[in-house]
Amino acid sequence: MTTEAASFPRRHARTQRFTLGAPRAFTVAPDGSRVVFLRSTSGTDRAHRLWVLDTADGTERPAADPGTLLGGAAEHLPPEERARRERSREGGAGIVGYATDTAVELASFALSGRLFTAELRAGTARELPVPGPVIDPRPSPDGRHIAYVARGALRVVGAEGEGDRALAEPEPVAEPGSVTYGLAEFIAAEEMGRSRGFWWSPESDRLLVARVDDTPVRRWWISDPARPEQEPQRIAYPAAGTDNADVRLFVLGLDGRRTEVVWDRATYPYVARVHWSAAAAPLLLVQARDQCSQLFLAVDPDTGATRMVHADEDPDWLELFPGVPCWSPSGQLVRIADEGGARVLAVGERPLTGPQLHVRAVLDVSDDDVLVSASAGEGAAEPEVGEVHVYRVNELGVERVSKEPGVHSAVRAGGLTVLASSVLDRPGAQVQVLREGMEVTPSGGRGKVATVTSYTEDPGMSPRVTLTQGGARRIPCAVLLPTDYSGEASLPVLMDPYGGPHGQRVVAAHNAHLTSQWFADQGFAVIVADGRGTPGRSPAWEKAVKDELAEVVLQDQVEALHALAGDFPLDLTRVAIRGWSFGGYLAGLAVLRRPDVFHAAVVGAPVTDLRLYDTHYEERYLGHPDQRPEIYRRNSLIDDAGLVDAVEPARPMMIIHGLADDNVVVAHSLRLSSALLGAGRPHEVLPLSGVTHMTPQETVAENLLLLQRDFLRRALKLG
Repeated sequence: MTTEAASFPRRHARTQRFTLGAPRAFTVAPDGSRVVFLRSTSGTDRAHRLWVLDTADGTERPAADPGTLLGGAAEHLPPEERARRERSREGGAGIVGYATDTAVELASFALSGRLFTAELRAGTARELPVPGPVIDPRPSPDGRHIAYVARGALRVVGAEGEGDRALAEPEPVAEPGSVTYGLAEFIAAEEMGRSRGFWWSPESDRLLVARVDDTPVRRWWISDPARPEQEPQRIAYPAAGTDNADVRLFVLGLDGRRTEVVWDRATYPYVARVHWSAAAAPLLLVQARDQCSQLFLAVDPDTGATRMVHADEDPDWLELFPGVPCWSPSGQLVRIADEGGARVLAVGERPLTGPQLHVRAVLDVSDDDVLVSASAGEGAAEPEVGEVHVYRVNELGVERVSKEPGVHSAVRAGGLTVLASSVLDRPGAQVQVLREGMEVTPSGGRGKVATVTSYTEDPGMSPRVTLTQGGARRIPCAVLLPTDYSGEASLPVLMDPYGGPHGQRVVAAHNAHLTSQWFADQGFAVIVADGRGTPGRSPAWEKAVKDELAEVVLQDQVEALHALAGDFPLDLTRVAIRGWSFGGYLAGLAVLRRPDVFHAAVVGAPVTDLRLYDTHYEERYLGHPDQRPEIYRRNSLIDDAGLVDAVEPARPMMIIHGLADDNVVVAHSLRLSSALLGAGRPHEVLPLSGVTHMTPQETVAENLLLLQRDFLRRALKLG
């Protein structure tokens, strides 16, 4: 008999959703002799170590152990590092990030704000005595220096610990801490997918460095009402319609030279991507504030002058993609573009893919081909619901590297590909090291060099999931029924979406559906629907939410629900919905605007007043709030007068929010609760003291699932 201590919610929380112990963050040596990665030692160990796989014999050995390096002392994170981890949703501990030189001989990383290096061949690690707290240390390509950020200054030190000095220090400003060198600003890290603020030259003699001044950004206060003796945290938060940080770029030489990079920053203030390789000049992607136009710029590092390589425009918005822009080894521009209704890979000015593929990321570029991540496009012969594959693309055609139906990603170098594969019928992810040019079967076949060990725990359950499409729009859906369901009666329904931009939930992967299956085993038919606005299908699918975010995403949840009722045992008189972040916003929309369909909602960390969320996100979909206030009003859950478009009957809501959330601040939920109270609408509020937008705390994560289950049972009168 399963005890509560060993229940799924407890194990799910303790293992951080069964991710602890999984290998990740792979780097392949250019000679193919080593694969470097991070992994903790068990499925419940949060502290990640740095590991090396020797490809000659397949053996694995630790290159750096945080417990040994810190002498057994507890890890203490400086505020800047805590912020970086919050932006990247990193819940682990120990070595959660590292960087290497070009030869993958030397790695650097930070622990407790201290700088460490590891010699990857020898397997030895040591601390370099430098001023701290250290953030984001990165070796030069030749391995002779380490650059890092400390107290807002970009510093460099010799790889042996000699000659530490500042290349750029914050200038005195009215508010200390407002200027930094070498760090990504909030918007870049939270919304653009750019977590870095400096880039080494291929020759290792200078760096391209971001100078961020957030003095113009409005200040907010994040306090913990449960700790009144503590001062509130003052943060710079660029809410929609307000000023962003001022971002400039400088080329800083190790010899002390300093050159500012010049472009039309007034028209293109967003520095979205930076790429510097031996193939050509440094490459920038800069965007206009409305994100409808962008420039690809080549930089002359000697003068700071820039020239336009390519320009894009779009009437809705221009999406940003991992891995691009970059140069091919022959100096051609590699990018992902929306052309002819498809998302394609372009090298130079020529698209190499068509509507059969929906390209999602560039993984590697070689002389022979480009390795990409892609889904089946609108022009594909057969739909592949929830699948993401790895492809080789060149002028001769397209070849799929991953074979099994599932979700795949890859890293490539040195004639090797590290392929990580998640499928529906086995837990976790399998990571194989494959030799380029050899035939690869689902089990690896002749091309397999090694399988990287995973220490993740077995969840002890398998989702009873059907991947399908619902309604006239063919909305991708996952339907989960109780493990012991006999098919004799209809089931109350729980919609379990994210349902918005950049959040695909319907995937052909086992562990992605574990929480939904647990709710199904509580007596629900659970539906996960990826309606318009979610990624992975087509540009038109994603951009259908322009100006009509609320209406479109809610409409597709309703359509999916009603379409599936013809094929699955759904009791449409008892329908609930739960969600977090955008999913929380969607859950609130559901019970306020369609109480005829939805009868209860769990509303987690919702964005309720869209003017309180950040510039880069909200202005992408809705424009500037000062110019388009009506669009913001009709897409928000609330406005200054109270609830927007709320109709009877009132439905029960449980609103959950972390009081320490600096991304979706708790003001969103408090304003929603005040509006509900003013309208006389029943609801519950669950404040989480000390909890951010993530919920990594074990007891919090466990009890959140149990409390949601109990609320849903009460709200739907399930006994």
